[in-house]
This record gives sequence, C-alpha cells and structure tokens, in this order.
Amino acid sequence: MSTLPDYSQGVAYVRGQYVPIGEAAIPITDWGFLRSDATYDVVTVWDGAFFRLDAHMERFLASCARFRLDPGRTAAEIAAVLEQCVRLSGLRSSYVEMIVTRGQPPWGSRDPRQAVNQFYAFAVPYVWIANEAQRAQGLNLIVSDVQRIPASSVDPRAKNYHWNDLTMGLLGALDAGGDTVVLRDAAGNVVEGPGFNVFCVNAQGRIVTPAEGVLEGVTRRTVIEMAAALGLPLDLRALPADELRGAREVFLSTSGGGVLPVTRVDGQAVGNGAVGPVVRQLVQTYWDWHRDPRYSQPVRY
Repeated sequence: MSTLPDYSQGVAYVRGQYVPIGEAAIPITDWGFLRSDATYDVVTVWDGAFFRLDAHMERFLASCARFRLDPGRTAAEIAAVLEQCVRLSGLRSSYVEMIVTRGQPPWGSRDPRQAVNQFYAFAVPYVWIANEAQRAQGLNLIVSDVQRIPASSVDPRAKNYHWNDLTMGLLGALDAGGDTVVLRDAAGNVVEGPGFNVFCVNAQGRIVTPAEGVLEGVTRRTVIEMAAALGLPLDLRALPADELRGAREVFLSTSGGGVLPVTRVDGQAVGNGAVGPVVRQLVQTYWDWHRDPRYSQPVRY
C-alpha cells in the first residue's frame, strides 16, 4: 500500500522532481555548495497570492545573466514550478525560493563554462526575520565594524550567497545584545544587512536609503514606490552611520516581513524609542498593497 508524500512542511523541485522539503538535496560536488557559486531570489505568497512575482522574476533572470548562469527555463516555466511547489504544499503564506547553481564541470576541469548549471526551487512556510514582539516594539540594530564586500568584487545587485561578512557581523551583533546588524562600506556609510535594506527618516524629515553597494531589494523598491504614492520625500544617496544613529525613525525592508521598525541603534533609542508615524504608515500601506491586483497573482490551488 503506497502513501502520498507529506508536503505539509514544504516542497522542493530537485532535478525535475517534486519532493518533500526534508528530502531535498544537491550533490556535494556542485560548485553552488563548494564555492557559493549560485544565484537565487525569494518571492512570497501571502493569503494565497504571490506578491510582486514579476519583479522578483525580472531580478532573478538579471542575476543569472550577471553571473553567467542559465536556469534552462523561461520566466513562465520558472513561475509554473514555483506555483506547483506552493500548490503541492497547500501553504497559503509561503517563502518561495528559486536557485541556479553552477553545477559541476567534468572532473579535473576548473573551467566554469564546462559546468552544467542546475535549477532548484522550494516553498516553505512564510519566514519572518523578526518575531512578533520585535515587529511591535522595534529591533535593536547594531552598526558593525565588519566591512561589506566591495561592489567592485561581488556585485550586490545580483543576489548571491557570499554572506561571510554578513554572518560575522551578525554574530558580533548578537554577542553584543543586538537583534540584527547593518554593515558599512569603506567610506563608513551603512549599506545593508543580512537579508534586508535599511532606511531612516532623518532630522529634516526625509526618508534616506543607500543608493549604492546594496542589493536593490524588491521590498526596497516597494518602499520607494509607496513613499512616492504617499507624498513622502525620499533620497537615494550615501547614508553615513552617524546620520542613521541620529535619525528620527529607522526601519528595514525585506521579503521576510516587509517593513520592520528599528527603535534602537547600537542600543541607543531612535527618536523617542517608539515606532514612529512614518514607519507605521509604511507598514500599513505595505500590507494593503498585498490586496492590490496590480501586485498580487493568486496561486491556483
């Protein structure tokens, strides 16, 4: 008597097959594992609909082109795989990832052009990078002394797994009692953290977010568009660490939670130490936009 696979914890697409997430694996010799030679993107499903799938797909394919990786599928074919992962899992709120790894060249070859690129995907329950209390009260963000990998070395606009700098910065922040971390560039400007972009509302009441040296996140793009729609002034430019520390409000943008408030930087209160009005307005608008058919694509369960 056969039993159906248990997809309730998530589904992965591996080498042409859909498998329970706990059974998903890649070969140990894949350069995606051995060298972090891969690219990926994450799109979310909320209330049974993808949010901004087209924007994520556009960035994913641009990242593939930047790193000379070939998913071997059209955008429509990739979207169909993602939807099937969600459909099989039955998840109404999901964190959905698409990946292309370098694969493996013939034994003895160091030529990445000879590798057969591999496409993977998976859907798991929605991932929050801040817990409920942190979302309500705000995070304690630590400004790290660890320098972000220069954009001239690894282009941050192409999503990648070169995270050792972010991981070392995060470990230092957690050891210091912080909740998460933001790294700086060689000039001392804050750039990004592990899985998020950073914004502040400065002393002049303008929203500021770094213009360079960062992944141009889809949630970051959404915040920029929301600010324009709400008539909130926003500047894309370098953001010195001291300006962040002296800001009225600070927040993060990420697919893992949307707009997340920061109420302490390096342990010191931001403004009056409470979640501010601009952040509250952006949080509300972000989740309202999930119900807007311009940005949502229902999953056909």
